[in-house]
Amino acid sequence: MENSRFKRTLITTALPYANGPVHIGHLAGVYVPADIYARYLRLKGEDVVMIGGSDEHGVPITLKARNEGVTPQDIVDRYHRIIKDSMEGLGITFDIYSRTTSKIHSETASEFFRHLYDKGEFIEQTSMQLYDEQAGQFLADRYVTGECPHCHAQGAYGDQCEKCGTSLAATDLIGPHSAITGSVPVLRETHHWYLPLDRWQDKLEKWILDGHKEWKTNVYGQCKSWLDMGLQPRAVSRDLSWGVPVPVEGAEGKVLYVWFDAPIGYISNTKELLPDSWEKYWKDPETRVINFIGKDNIVFHCIVFPAMLMAYGDNYQLPDNVPANEFLNLEGDKISTSRNWAVWLHEYLADFPGKQDVLRYVLTANAPETKDNDFTWRDFQARNNNELVAILGNFVNRAIVLTHKYFNGKVPERGELEAVDSDVFAELAAIKKSLGDNLDNFHFREALREAMNMARLGNKYLQETEPWKLAKTDMGRVATILNVAIEICANLAIAFEPFTPFMSGRLAKMLGMGKMTWDSLGSDSVVAAGTQLSEPQLLFEKIEDDAIQAQIDRLKLIKQENQVKSWKPEPQAADVDFETFMKADLRVGTVLECEKVPKADKLLRFLIDDGLEKRTIVSGIAKYYQPEELVGRQVCFIANLPPRKLKGIVSQGMILSAEDADGRLVVISPSAQVSPGAQVK
Repeated sequence: MENSRFKRTLITTALPYANGPVHIGHLAGVYVPADIYARYLRLKGEDVVMIGGSDEHGVPITLKARNEGVTPQDIVDRYHRIIKDSMEGLGITFDIYSRTTSKIHSETASEFFRHLYDKGEFIEQTSMQLYDEQAGQFLADRYVTGECPHCHAQGAYGDQCEKCGTSLAATDLIGPHSAITGSVPVLRETHHWYLPLDRWQDKLEKWILDGHKEWKTNVYGQCKSWLDMGLQPRAVSRDLSWGVPVPVEGAEGKVLYVWFDAPIGYISNTKELLPDSWEKYWKDPETRVINFIGKDNIVFHCIVFPAMLMAYGDNYQLPDNVPANEFLNLEGDKISTSRNWAVWLHEYLADFPGKQDVLRYVLTANAPETKDNDFTWRDFQARNNNELVAILGNFVNRAIVLTHKYFNGKVPERGELEAVDSDVFAELAAIKKSLGDNLDNFHFREALREAMNMARLGNKYLQETEPWKLAKTDMGRVATILNVAIEICANLAIAFEPFTPFMSGRLAKMLGMGKMTWDSLGSDSVVAAGTQLSEPQLLFEKIEDDAIQAQIDRLKLIKQENQVKSWKPEPQAADVDFETFMKADLRVGTVLECEKVPKADKLLRFLIDDGLEKRTIVSGIAKYYQPEELVGRQVCFIANLPPRKLKGIVSQGMILSAEDADGRLVVISPSAQVSPGAQVK
């Protein structure tokens, strides 16, 4: 990618929504790749500014505040601090991390709206919207719940059913109710301002479809799909009390819609950081703007926000690239904040202190760059133990330990190079080129693989040259080998700085390196001979099974809790007449014997005293009980079912069990001891 025409780069990152903490899906989709790219540009000595901040307006925040009995400001203050601190803890290097409740943002967003309003860029439309007469307010989509018209789940929101995922309008719901008072809302007329995106259809098509064919296929494809369908006017205001007030007379009780408000935060945060020079990063054609986002934000950053900037005019620069990632799943299931199905960054930093780089590495290695990908704790452990520890950490430790052993920790002078040494330096230069090409084109996963290939090169080099054997006969050759090995270590410190900056900093300190630069990467003289190395320290340590199992167990518990919360009993079966029901002979028996049925994981064989005789019953509850815990227990069973052969065993009845919300079967027993054969009435 040719970027020579640009003098500087402005990187923006999607604003995380401040109604909860940041999770690994956010990190893999936006913040880790953005930080990798920013660090890479800084290594190259380029002028780069990275902008971030919390998105603090919108209905979900007001709902959370109402549910907790606090103010929306309390909610955003809490989560802004958690998000900001955890991002810093992971080493995400924002030049500013601000918020959309700041005074400068309110002023900037208001001025932006008013400028478009005064230019006549909006249209005003009247529509019918649900209104809560008890609360005396119009209801935003999330303030309306009811039955989904598609899957008929109860509790669907007015914008989406979270069970089937279908997008909805509040008026689509069956039996809608207000989430504020529980009352049935009525339709009332309201008016809002709309940005007529259709006015900008031709310019957007030319800019994206003709001018940015180099964009990632998932981004380009989604934009093309929207443009092919034809753009429609989109509301920029909402009937709500929480947000930036619409700065127009007669707009009381209306705020800027959060999708209009939030991207202006990139501008207001830049103003806050650079009050005297912010325009250089937004309006100078020699500035390149890069938007890092997740795929759910593509339409806003590639179509809506650019249309806003086009409408505003004044030389605002449109993004040069929008390298959006797909979604990251967790243990095979979609990450969900409402279901707590996530790995939260602030909790990870507490559970795995000092292992920021491990998470950064794994999220980059598994980055959902072209398709959805999956995070599993077992893969996390394997990548740490088998790659960071066994490949990268192992090589660096060997090189520094051997230098201390044979040269008291001073980098030895290099003698005449042999072919194997020259090949190493040639390979370092080739890796640098491939690494840079991948980073320039936002292929961070491939770039990381190239960086790890450098560590593999180091291990291979030491194995081939075997300096520990040569130490008996040729210390001159050993000096050259270890000089080369230390140069590989120094190259590793630079190559890994965008990906694992904490490790790179420690390694650079051990090697006595000064400021790391991209120009030094691939060089054969990063660390001068005679440099005193620090004592070797392990860069990474193995992660044991118990730490991983604790995380897996936590997720299992969350899944069980979610199943219980979402569980609803099956609808009542069709009526049966009383005479038919009375034909079923329900009795109580005492379990005399119980054992697993061979080659049948689900089946247990019971021998039951039914008061008249001993009978055999086979039941599919082996997953939920150990045989010995059922011996001596009384159970309810149907006595008059026809015998049935299961795995070669004749079963003479059916033991009654209840299926719980998590699918667990619980044997039905009388609450007090009764005589075997007692009938259930």
